[in-house]
Amino acid sequence: MRLFRNALIREMTVTGSIALGALSAIVLVIQVVRILGKAATGDILGAAVLPFLAFGYLHFMPILLSLSLFMAVFLTLTRFWQDSEMVIWSGAGLGPADWVAAVLRFAVPITLLIAFMSLGLIPWAAQKRAEYERALSSREQVSTLTPGVFVEADKGKRVFFLEQLDETNLTAQNLFIQAEQHGRPGIVVARSGRLTEMENGDRFLVLDKGRRYEGVPGAADYRLVEFERYSFRLEPAKLDKLVSRPKQLPTARLFIDPTPRNQAELVWRVGHPLGALILAMLAIPLSFYNPRAGRSLNALLAMLTYTTYNNLIGVSEGWVAAGQMSGASATALVHGVALALVAGAFWLRYGRRAGRLAT
Repeated sequence: MRLFRNALIREMTVTGSIALGALSAIVLVIQVVRILGKAATGDILGAAVLPFLAFGYLHFMPILLSLSLFMAVFLTLTRFWQDSEMVIWSGAGLGPADWVAAVLRFAVPITLLIAFMSLGLIPWAAQKRAEYERALSSREQVSTLTPGVFVEADKGKRVFFLEQLDETNLTAQNLFIQAEQHGRPGIVVARSGRLTEMENGDRFLVLDKGRRYEGVPGAADYRLVEFERYSFRLEPAKLDKLVSRPKQLPTARLFIDPTPRNQAELVWRVGHPLGALILAMLAIPLSFYNPRAGRSLNALLAMLTYTTYNNLIGVSEGWVAAGQMSGASATALVHGVALALVAGAFWLRYGRRAGRLAT
């Protein structure tokens, strides 16, 4: 038994690690492309790329670990069946109960890690990301400028453009600013500019050697002013009150305040570890290999089962958020059906042949 358990756990560890690495690479590539796209358009600062990448990857970790666990158990046991190793181990006196014990020994620590991340770490990270985004939005407009890109600020009332930017000393070359001052539209162009801060904390963009076009072209009050130095006050961003969403609340808070939205979030968080463990158990009968059916049937059935199960968790979350079900009822329904499916799959694969699960 120990030899079988060690061999099975060792191969599941290798297979799961490879699966986690491949899935992580896919997620990271998608996140990098998305975040760099926002940075290129000036929506986020270049310094925020790595923090946003870390927050995004951490958000997907429970799903990645759950899928990697399922793939590790399913692919390892499928190979054992295809190479007739399971037949040899069965002849040595091992049965389905021994397989379940070995898989549980491998799956329980990973499930506990998923539970820790889903119930504790992910909400904390979501709260920190909200605080970080709020801190970014409080920075003045010049901090979000990207060379060669038109950047809007103050809900489109101001438009900035610069050709070059030295982020070390916050100096820029060839600036264009369209803004409204004293109720009059205006355009300012300058060869260079720099950010300065007054003693009272007010910040100004000081422009050198430029022109200001003020008013509507063709109107009697249209003016053209040339200047050697022009100070453009940067209005501080107006921050909305930071409101914690259910995804940012600690799990204990969700229990204390069981609103429909909080219960829905709780269903989603609890669903990650429960689903991971149940799917690991379901992978045992799904891995049974029948040479007459071919190799692709089991893989297709496993993929369909995993997708359906996770979609049902998401659908039940929507039911709870809409007030159609309580969180406890939705959790019991979805995972109860999954457990019944596990029991039925074990009986179909092994129960009818051996008459029992244990040897």
